[in-house]
Amino acid sequence: MSTMASATLDLSIVIPVFNEEAILHTAIDGLLEALGELGRSFEIIVAENGSTDRTVAVAEQVARKHPEVRFFSYGQPNYGAALRRGILDARGRFVVCDEIDLCDVDFYRRALELLDADQADLVVGSKVMAGADDKRPLFRHAATLVVSGMLRVLVGFRGTDTHGLKALRRATITPTVERCVVDRDLFASELVIRAQREGHRVVEIPIEVIEKRRPSINLWRRVPNVLKNLARLTYIFRVKG
Repeated sequence: MSTMASATLDLSIVIPVFNEEAILHTAIDGLLEALGELGRSFEIIVAENGSTDRTVAVAEQVARKHPEVRFFSYGQPNYGAALRRGILDARGRFVVCDEIDLCDVDFYRRALELLDADQADLVVGSKVMAGADDKRPLFRHAATLVVSGMLRVLVGFRGTDTHGLKALRRATITPTVERCVVDRDLFASELVIRAQREGHRVVEIPIEVIEKRRPSINLWRRVPNVLKNLARLTYIFRVKG
């Protein structure tokens, strides 16, 4: 189904992209084909943020080709800010936050079952919980464990993972999104932690992760911003309350 099929969309998929010209067109085409089997009205929001390659041109081409695809350019490399804007721009009853190198429709199915059954408000795809299959390089798996451990100790996170695939009930979680104050890599973490602290039903489910390409941003270059925003979150949650 396309976005034109229904005045009320069932599903919005938000995908932040940065320097993804090599896989963007193929990934969206594959996702559109898979989504057709879900039997839901949907839109795909491509949230470009600060690319220096031809990602903008490719995204514009994809959006012209497919009426189900919307596109905006945030203008600077800021994953969290682009994801936040995409969620707030979404029109679907449910919102899935995806990654262009994953496009895991199996996660969509399992998460939407929980949302449809009113068993969750926010579903997080965990790369490291029991039952997950993380085929990323060992240092990236370890980085997820380290960051999640720091979040548990410093700000009381209850879970195993905050970054990556999510599905949420838009009407319930949008106010939480609006209250988030950090951006870049830790926006997603703040969203999950705020949802927990506000009493929303946050459920983790295991996922399989297979990298289709090298990360578009070097892991070590992300460390300073992660530490800065982690300190800010600690102040917000522990000092300000």
